[in-house]
Amino acid sequence: QVQLVESGGGLVQAGGSLRLSCAASGRTARSYAMGWFRQAPGKEREFVVGLSGSGGTTYYADSVKGRFTISRDNNKNAVYLQMNSLKPEDTAVYYCAAALGPYYYTVPQNYQNYDSWGQGTQVTVSS
Repeated sequence: QVQLVESGGGLVQAGGSLRLSCAASGRTARSYAMGWFRQAPGKEREFVVGLSGSGGTTYYADSVKGRFTISRDNNKNAVYLQMNSLKPEDTAVYYCAAALGPYYYTVPQNYQNYDSWGQGTQVTVSS
């Protein structure tokens, strides 16, 4: 099992930037597909971006394409989400997740394909 802990959330003005971190412990997560999801009040959890186990494939939701960037540091067993040009509609709790299935070259987008989840970190973007 992999334990995930997110950090880096906070309050930022529209147009600003934040960098979320996801630290993995337990079994190494370096070959797992990793994803970031978010959930706003009253809404379903939605896929934001994912990275394949190999690190060679990424997939971004249309709503964040060109503004968010996912990256991985295998030496630190961590995944990051750089968020630029933030908008009020980006306000949500952001979750890091690891998919333990056969996703070395692909990126699962359905939250049901992810097996381990962090506790979430709040991101609030003011207008």
